[in-house]
Amino acid sequence: MTVKQQKHRGAPQVTAVPVSSPLAVEGFLERHGRIIAVALVVFASIRIIATYTVFSHTYDEPAHIACGMEWLDKGVYKWEPQHPPLARVATALGPYLLGTRSQNTPNVDLASMTKEGLAILYYGHHYDLTLALARLGILPFFWIACLVVYWWGRRYFTPSVAVAAVFLFSFLPPVLAHAALATTDMPLTAFLGAAFLSALIWVERPTLGHAALFGASTGLALLSKFSTLVFLPAGVGLALAWYFVTERPKLGWLLGAARKRIPSLGLAVLMACLLMWAGYRFSFSKVPAPELFQGIQDVMRHNAEGHPSFLLGERSNTGFWYFYPVVVAVKTPIAFLLLVAGGVTFAVGKREWFRRAGPPLAFSAGIVLVGLFTHINIGVRHILPVYIGFSLLAAAAAMHWLELGRARKWVPIIVAALVVWLAGSSLLSHPDYLAYFNEFAAGEPENILVDSDLDWGQDIKRLATRLHEAGAQQLRWVPLQVTDFEKQFGFPPIDMHMDVLHPSPGWNAVSMTVLKQRRLGLWDSYPGVTVWPDRIKPTEKVGKSIWLWYFPPGSAQ
Repeated sequence: MTVKQQKHRGAPQVTAVPVSSPLAVEGFLERHGRIIAVALVVFASIRIIATYTVFSHTYDEPAHIACGMEWLDKGVYKWEPQHPPLARVATALGPYLLGTRSQNTPNVDLASMTKEGLAILYYGHHYDLTLALARLGILPFFWIACLVVYWWGRRYFTPSVAVAAVFLFSFLPPVLAHAALATTDMPLTAFLGAAFLSALIWVERPTLGHAALFGASTGLALLSKFSTLVFLPAGVGLALAWYFVTERPKLGWLLGAARKRIPSLGLAVLMACLLMWAGYRFSFSKVPAPELFQGIQDVMRHNAEGHPSFLLGERSNTGFWYFYPVVVAVKTPIAFLLLVAGGVTFAVGKREWFRRAGPPLAFSAGIVLVGLFTHINIGVRHILPVYIGFSLLAAAAAMHWLELGRARKWVPIIVAALVVWLAGSSLLSHPDYLAYFNEFAAGEPENILVDSDLDWGQDIKRLATRLHEAGAQQLRWVPLQVTDFEKQFGFPPIDMHMDVLHPSPGWNAVSMTVLKQRRLGLWDSYPGVTVWPDRIKPTEKVGKSIWLWYFPPGSAQ
């Protein structure tokens, strides 16, 4: 059947006949694809779980747990509507089943929900267990994301591409990092990918079942994070543009295809709306789910006002248009970037085998495109779903290069080298996936990015252990987050009033995010002055995110 005939007999054709290859590696992946994919997900899950008790809670985790616990325990969602409830409820489910409940912290300011979350974590004096259970609630979303990658690769490429894509996705340090935290980013990744993929399937075959799947996936994506409202339309818009350019459908056929899909689209919209309303416990006040609309307004206000950010030595409250391209460039293994570049080149070059690469390219490009215009520049986690499309492109490129390797024997060697390089850099970064940077960072990542890309407060336990080993009796420290360090983590007495012009005798510590972003007003009184932590090389680095100095009594600096 010709392409022209296909246009007039069905939906936009995004599939193609799988290309077979006699290569042994591809044949092996074809025969054992499912079991290999499952093994990869299990291995990645073990790596994720192994980080749970290594790191203390990060900056955002207590607030998410508090909001989720309120939903479970009190049946309301009032702490903060800027994030929808699905991921937050998942983080609170483990502690709730453990027997922990809301701690009734008074809601007097924005910090109150963080204090409530900390009270939940410290309740019962089993901090590590409670935090691990909260983080475990996010792991199923990682499994769903891997399933989306595999399903997409198997349906629109080949079984070998599907397995290779799961391997690449499950070895990416940013993916492992945010699959291991009690936050909203991995749920968004899972369901945004599912929503886009189910949209492709529904467009291709607009059955009621496919429409229901599309609606459910979209509703769950919206319940995960409100960035779905811009990411999904951007990806779908670019995918449609790709289709128009490559297939050049006639207007009459397009109008007929649209009319055919209107009834099932209505079902998808209804399904998404009902799921979202259910996520807010069918609350009603003038409108269904008023927290949903308040949350969207809060996100829009937050974006308009901006957020403190740091990039390449510069600070800004309104962000940098090139923030996320730089983030992807330094937070992603270089071997993976090279494979993605190959996939993009093949796709844009309109090679027949890569016609089906348009949708994953559009999916990821749409997310990056939106990132160019946002004023909230915090970290790679905000565009984490890009790695779904990128993994498919990279896997397709790798398999295509192996196919070409039948004529060029050196090509498989290069592909194997890239795979080993990626796997090695990922394994060597354990357990510090959050603070991973590739070789482009040149050993000083704190001069490029901080915040949730490097220092999100995760090394508190490591600092406590190091000070205990050193027999420290006192500490001057400006931490990223404030908690009961002495009681809960065994710190010596802490003085948070640091002289930024001259270090104090004894032990001094500084969070890299606080230092680089000049947070907490610490340096506001000294504009243009080089503060001593920028001038004096630290005695050591604790974990990946805290600088530590020791100055003997009487020493002059």
